Amino acid sequence: MAEFKVGAPKARAILEAIAKDDEAEPVRPLHAVPEPTTETEAEPDDTVPDPNEVTLGESRQDETNAQVTDVADPGTRAKARPVKLWPVLLLAMPAFVAVWSGWVGLGRLTGFGPIQLLPGIWDDLTINSAITLPIGVEAYSAFALRVWLSGSPHTDRARRFAKWSALGSLALGMVGQVAYHLMSAASVTHAPWPVTTLVSCLPVVVLGSGAALAHLVRDTELEVRN
Repeated sequence: MAEFKVGAPKARAILEAIAKDDEAEPVRPLHAVPEPTTETEAEPDDTVPDPNEVTLGESRQDETNAQVTDVADPGTRAKARPVKLWPVLLLAMPAFVAVWSGWVGLGRLTGFGPIQLLPGIWDDLTINSAITLPIGVEAYSAFALRVWLSGSPHTDRARRFAKWSALGSLALGMVGQVAYHLMSAASVTHAPWPVTTLVSCLPVVVLGSGAALAHLVRDTELEVRN
């Protein structure tokens, strides 16, 4: 109490914090130590201090001062500022336009196009199946990156699958963009059969990968609950 000019409650909290860090060191009972009013009341110290003891005392003093700061004023700790997301949105807007146009254009070259969604029930309801490519591939890439890089608890198996499938989907997306722009620059109206075969399999591959990753994440949640 005399050393740090604090009251009894804070002094008890300091002693408890020191006792937790060093349980082997006995905690002395709390008592008030009056400060000497004159030089004559202070006992002279004729002994020469050991340099090792001085170093240990200074280290102990610095540790105690840090604990006093945390106990006396917890609000002084620095708070981490959240990362702003608006730069990511600025980066995503032009990328979304380019990726969307590339996938839709590639889909048209490989046979994707307007279809009747409910034939015989609602013949006027049509949808362009080419939009399934950018939605499926790019959405799965974002989902897999989230599972791989997030701090949420996941099994090693789930993280490995998310990592390699995310990298694979990103590489596949780049290959699709390159293929479309090369064929568009060459004025190709119909993609070659290998490209058509690969692109037509993408919706099924994305569905299977997404379902597998979702099951792995679900298994992690069940393990955490149990």
